Amino acid sequence: MNGNLEPEEHVMDDSVRYPGRILGELAIAFEKLGWECGDDVAVEIGGTVISGIHQGEDYNKKWATPYGVRKYNKDAFIVIKNLSRNDDTKSQPMDREHAPHHLKDAKPEPTV
Repeated sequence: MNGNLEPEEHVMDDSVRYPGRILGELAIAFEKLGWECGDDVAVEIGGTVISGIHQGEDYNKKWATPYGVRKYNKDAFIVIKNLSRNDDTKSQPMDREHAPHHLKDAKPEPTV
């Protein structure tokens, strides 16, 4: 007989990451935040650098990056914004007179 029907030990190895696990963790986080399927969501990548310097023809390719090239840092991260729940109301003026404590007259120091 060709083949082996015995289960292999490395089938469910923890070193392999499955997309379902990541999506499941995201679903749990969305549920904790009260997000819903119909919400307008934006996904952005943070921790990136875009070169803004024009390089000469004889630049050191090991250290310098050509103009306009995006590089992702090793600690790059993903930002997920729920645009449906974004509070776009402008700040309101204070309903009382503004009297900061640091501008009040200082108390005289006690004499010894």
